[in-house]
Amino acid sequence: MRVAAFEGVVENGQILLSADVRLPEKTKVFVVVPDPESKQAGHIFSPRLVRREQAADFKKEIVEVLPNVGL
Repeated sequence: MRVAAFEGVVENGQILLSADVRLPEKTKVFVVVPDPESKQAGHIFSPRLVRREQAADFKKEIVEVLPNVGL
């Protein structure tokens, strides 16, 4: 079974798809309505090192740059 997904809206009780979507009459469709209340928050995980000895590769070095030095 081949599946395609289209986005549409409901107006006056009818489901309207974008103008470029053409489906044959009597096409069997499934309607999935997302819950507007449940919005999943994105989460970015911090990277983790596999080997602890690699931490030295990520050591920060702070260099102070003085403005107008050498002018």
